[in-house]
Amino acid sequence: MIRQIEYNRQGEATGSAPITYELRLYIAGSSPRSQHAVANVRNLCENLLLGNCDLKVVDIFQQPQAAKDDQIIAVPTLIKKSPKPVRIFIGDMSNKHEILLALGGDR
Repeated sequence: MIRQIEYNRQGEATGSAPITYELRLYIAGSSPRSQHAVANVRNLCENLLLGNCDLKVVDIFQQPQAAKDDQIIAVPTLIKKSPKPVRIFIGDMSNKHEILLALGGDR
């Protein structure tokens, strides 16, 4: 589990709280590539981030304005909205280790 450690003014660790990731996955309908990306990200959230995810799946055919707002030019695209910095991943999300490292999971 990824935890954020809090410190007091003396620099002593006072406890930790799990980090919750706000993720948005853009897909194109129910294509095999989209379904594969959804399965991979859900697996990542449940098994590697231990459920500390707020995942929203956005179908660009049903919600084109959301894709325009986030400037999506390719799908599937995963955006980590928080914690900052924002990170963007394009593809079927099969390289879970690379995504986990970019999310900060190697701390």
